[in-house]
Amino acid sequence: MVQMSIRMLSLRDRDPSGESAGPARVDPRTKNLTKRLRPGDIAVIDHLDIDRVSAEALVACRPAAVVNASASISGRYPNLGPEIIVAAGIPLLDSAGADVMAITEGTPLRVEDGRLVTASGPVGSGTLLTPDAVQEAMTLARAGLSAEIEAFAENTMDYLRKERELLFDGVGVPEVRTDLDGRHVLIVVRGYHYKEDLEILRPYIREFKPILIGVDGGADALIEARHTPDLIVGDMDSVSDAALRCGAEIVVHAYRDGRAPGLDRVRELGVDPVVFPATGTSEDVAMLLADDKGATLIVAVGTHVTLVEFLDKGRSGMASTFLTRLRVGGKLVDAKGVSRLYRTRISSFSIVLMLGVAVFALGAALWSTAGGQALLEVVAARIDDLLTAIGGLFG
Repeated sequence: MVQMSIRMLSLRDRDPSGESAGPARVDPRTKNLTKRLRPGDIAVIDHLDIDRVSAEALVACRPAAVVNASASISGRYPNLGPEIIVAAGIPLLDSAGADVMAITEGTPLRVEDGRLVTASGPVGSGTLLTPDAVQEAMTLARAGLSAEIEAFAENTMDYLRKERELLFDGVGVPEVRTDLDGRHVLIVVRGYHYKEDLEILRPYIREFKPILIGVDGGADALIEARHTPDLIVGDMDSVSDAALRCGAEIVVHAYRDGRAPGLDRVRELGVDPVVFPATGTSEDVAMLLADDKGATLIVAVGTHVTLVEFLDKGRSGMASTFLTRLRVGGKLVDAKGVSRLYRTRISSFSIVLMLGVAVFALGAALWSTAGGQALLEVVAARIDDLLTAIGGLFG
């Protein structure tokens, strides 16, 4: 039903003639673009192998069209992003070329017959992907998975050599003010099914009061779900200023050589952060931090688990995530799919019990007044007459 609604909304943004038109919104980083993309805009991105999370974020913005300077499906692996965009009824102009990234923000654009056109003429051309073309490309991409698995193994060994001391001995993990020792920790990444899983975990959060760690935009996800993060971990490229000012302790993920692009931004907000240099991804850093500081249980929301998700994350990040999960071991509980596995249901007995309590409470309230007693006596007499009549029919 949701997919049908998205499809209908997207189709309304399209020109009746089959062309798509709207102002350009240009950014090589899709997650940055979606922050300012509005319904009816034309998204111009440079995203090799559009992943599922990026595609869902684009579809939620309801653009008139998506123009990709790079190949939306390179054939390395069967990435799900293009299928999601096309299924939502949003035109996807593929492999439009690097020149389209020079288009000025706000320029009126049209996508027609595989071309990207401005008032002064064509500025790029590519392939307008159809559902059949996407399925054909996905079939070919599945055949290339073996090469990606080999690359995965190579990256695993490379990461292990670089981060042996961090993985096995915790060398390099910084000190933090937040006390994680003996506590449950909930790590939130704005990834697959994070909203559904956060909602299902609400009773768990209320009862166990875990330490809440938001990984970059995961901090905003926690705030949107009406929780306050205790820690925010990441390179600070997709978290809002409001989240950074919420009072949470900030851990800036830096490169191994100490460079931390997000450090200046945090300090400009008047926040004194902790710096954690590590080679892996920010979600890995959050897990290693929680494990090293004595967390008894780590619950992960929106993180990457399957091979396709590792590949979506990018080849450089695959091995670190895999090895970090091995390092954390039995402490890690992945909440992915919890919303599909289990939903809280009220039993028939509970409903009958609640109705009984409500009727009893109403009766007690009526009996406490003279008028209420008279009303109850009348109701009881009517019920008695009704039962007598029914008895006469069957007697």
